[in-house]
Amino acid sequence: MAESHDLNAEDARAATQIEPDVGVAHVADTYARALLGATENAGQTRQVLDEFDAVVADVLAGFPKLEAILASALVSHDEKIGMIDRVFGPRLSPLMVHFLKVVSRHGRLDCLRAIHSRAGELYDEMRGRVRVRLTTAAPISDAQADRITVELRALLHGEPVLTRVTEPDLIGGAVLHVGDTVYDGSIANQLKIIRQQIVDRSVHEIQSRRDRFRHSAGN
Repeated sequence: MAESHDLNAEDARAATQIEPDVGVAHVADTYARALLGATENAGQTRQVLDEFDAVVADVLAGFPKLEAILASALVSHDEKIGMIDRVFGPRLSPLMVHFLKVVSRHGRLDCLRAIHSRAGELYDEMRGRVRVRLTTAAPISDAQADRITVELRALLHGEPVLTRVTEPDLIGGAVLHVGDTVYDGSIANQLKIIRQQIVDRSVHEIQSRRDRFRHSAGN
């Protein structure tokens, strides 16, 4: 099967670069890129990512004991392969099943959630999509969300994928997360900035008075 050969080749190169104690983020990035490389070659990226969504949302979240078994270093690879065939074989594409077995072979099933998250991020980058989270004190309407999306599209030069979050404790305004960047326009943040400015001015004034006093005493 062509997609299996592609994934094996990518995985073989990646495995030589991964030591057992490297960070989860690096592991997730490596395997996510291997998966997307295989799915792009096979023309099955959207299908496989939808399957990956279901694995995380329906299986790992729904059956935490199964997730713990798959992640456990005390359970052998052969036992995990049997579970993958029984649980996922009839439901997932051969490419996705093969990928799970590859991850198991290298003892990385404990990183499935991180791999899933990273694969989604990389897919968005490939398609020019930008994940945006908008947090407001009160829910905004669909019309408002549409206007914000249009404005963000022009600013980001990409397609915003907007997630709306409501936090009643937020004192007005809005907080916008674009990737790892936070744009805080809330009143609470503005008050914090004003408070800091007042403190800075007070410190500056006290220091100025000390300097004047020392200058006068020196004369």
